[in-house]
Amino acid sequence: MIPFNHLGYIFKRFGKWVYPYAVKEELCLSLKDVISKSKVLDVGSGTGMMSEFAYLCREDLELHAIDPAEGMLKYSEAYIETYKGVAEELPFDDSSFEVLLMGESLHHFRDINKSLEECARILGDKGKLFIYDFNLDTFMGKTICRAEKLLGEPGNFFEPETLKKILEKYGFTVTIKKYSWRYTILAILEK
Repeated sequence: MIPFNHLGYIFKRFGKWVYPYAVKEELCLSLKDVISKSKVLDVGSGTGMMSEFAYLCREDLELHAIDPAEGMLKYSEAYIETYKGVAEELPFDDSSFEVLLMGESLHHFRDINKSLEECARILGDKGKLFIYDFNLDTFMGKTICRAEKLLGEPGNFFEPETLKKILEKYGFTVTIKKYSWRYTILAILEK
């Protein structure tokens, strides 16, 4: 198992450099029409990198982050409210967020169905789910998946089209963008 609780400093220092510019740009586009003061939750946030990118797009959003590793959360920026927890049991009321972010985190969740069920529960009607992850349909995606499984991680990687079908079962309308061996998904929830 990857010792995330002890890797916060490394992720904070070097993490932002591994996110492609196109992904950050796509995140900004997805946040463009979100109402001011909307609540945003970074699920499986690590140090809150996706929240930081969201802040660079829109300083007027209310940013929250949840991760099971306190050693990651302690490196989050002061403008991000942090919570220790897992995606399978989100400690928030129904329909309490307008936007959810997942940056390279979905593949770490132990129970994908329970995690997505929880995300649909806490996301409001017409709420947005923005996912950035590695594409299992590519050589590099398969390599990262194998490496993570060897390290004891769940390795729940998906081909984007497969994840699209799963999200649609929870009421999401899905748009996929591919970037070499990575992809983003913008999913809008219809309650």
